[in-house]
Amino acid sequence: MPESEATETKTHRSNVPEFSVSDLSNSLKRTIEENFGRVRVRGELSRVSIAGSGHMYSSLKDDEAVIDAVCWKGSLNKLSIKPEEGLEVICTGRLTTYPKSSKYQLVIESMELAGEGALLKMLEERKKKLAAEGLFDPENKQPVPFLPQTIGVVTSPTGAVIRDILHRLADRFPRHVLVWPVLVQGDGAASQIAAAINSFQTIDKHGHPKPDVIIVARGGGSLEDLMAFNEEEVVRAIAESTIPIISAVGHETDTTLADFAADLRAPTPTGAAEMAVPVRANLMAQILEDEQRLLSSMNRQITEHRSKIETLSAKLGDPVRMLENHTQRLDHLSDKLSHIFGRYLDKKKQSLIESAAKLRHPREQLNERTKMLERWSEQLEKIGPMLIEKPEQSLNHYGKMLEAYSYKNVLQRGFSVVRDQKGSAIMDPAKVKNGASLDIEFHGEKHLQVVASASTKSKTKKKPPNSSTNQTSLFD
Repeated sequence: MPESEATETKTHRSNVPEFSVSDLSNSLKRTIEENFGRVRVRGELSRVSIAGSGHMYSSLKDDEAVIDAVCWKGSLNKLSIKPEEGLEVICTGRLTTYPKSSKYQLVIESMELAGEGALLKMLEERKKKLAAEGLFDPENKQPVPFLPQTIGVVTSPTGAVIRDILHRLADRFPRHVLVWPVLVQGDGAASQIAAAINSFQTIDKHGHPKPDVIIVARGGGSLEDLMAFNEEEVVRAIAESTIPIISAVGHETDTTLADFAADLRAPTPTGAAEMAVPVRANLMAQILEDEQRLLSSMNRQITEHRSKIETLSAKLGDPVRMLENHTQRLDHLSDKLSHIFGRYLDKKKQSLIESAAKLRHPREQLNERTKMLERWSEQLEKIGPMLIEKPEQSLNHYGKMLEAYSYKNVLQRGFSVVRDQKGSAIMDPAKVKNGASLDIEFHGEKHLQVVASASTKSKTKKKPPNSSTNQTSLFD
């Protein structure tokens, strides 16, 4: 290349501005944000994930392209629908870039379903999921009480719904009604409805009567308007309620997931009131009709029984004549009994007189017993001293003999008594074993304890004076 051309190329290149990576990235960021500060993008949610910080990261895609998307925690909590994988939505927000990875992304500020078809698809998937958990099982349904004392109503405090319910209850059977006001559509509606249902379960702890049945109601509207009653938290609150719930959402043709979880579904809020209580006038009429039927039945039975009694009584004899015969027989038996009893009394009286005649006068018997006692006293005075003197002489004689034969006298003559450890006297020296402990008793209650030994050389210790027993050993 000629030198002139090389110089020209070098000069041309020097006219191109230079950018740092950060400058270029920030410039692109400003350009995109200025030109796409407010956009609406339609696409299918993909790779939906909620970070620990509460922010949502996902992407929007169609058949040919993918855009990264992020929804900050504050905006995520305000979304009217819950982002789910595969849901077709229309997102409103702004485009921006993330310089560290050279990517652009959509910052989502609001989200709505892209048409009714997408919404129905989402609801069908949610219905299958909740049904698989058993929230719609018929065996879990609770019976609605025939005549509740208190009725709880969860609905908007304004509008025709609450007026229709109260008016219908007043017409049919006035009951005590507790209204829990909530939003029935829009942001936060589902949370309020679920909280109201849960609060009714424990309202009695705060001094209010617990409802016997709850009506969850709202008027008609589009599918989007009724979305609050399709949210999982509402469906779960209804399924877990210990109080029977009547669902009355929208018109007869409207169906929500709350209807499947409720114990009873009403076509309209007015219909829910009709299901909750019977018609008082009809009940009173039914009671009067039952009363008339009961009286008629009783009268008919009385008439039938009277006829049977009359038929049976015709076959019986004259009761008066039958009574006369029994009366006459009773009189005869009474006279016979009176005669027999009189004879019995006479016999006993005669026996008593005869026995009394054989008895002696008590005074005579007393005198005779007194004389007999005097004779016994005289005899006792004579033989008494003899009975005492002779035993006394015998006792003295035996005492002298016992003293004469006592071994104590033998001890006075220099003898002693040898006993073993058990206190038995030893008669044969051959029976004494070497080392045995012996007790030797001398005259005067003196004792000596020795140990038998084969050696002839022994040592002994005498007992201290004035001691009845002393332990002394004899050693080799």
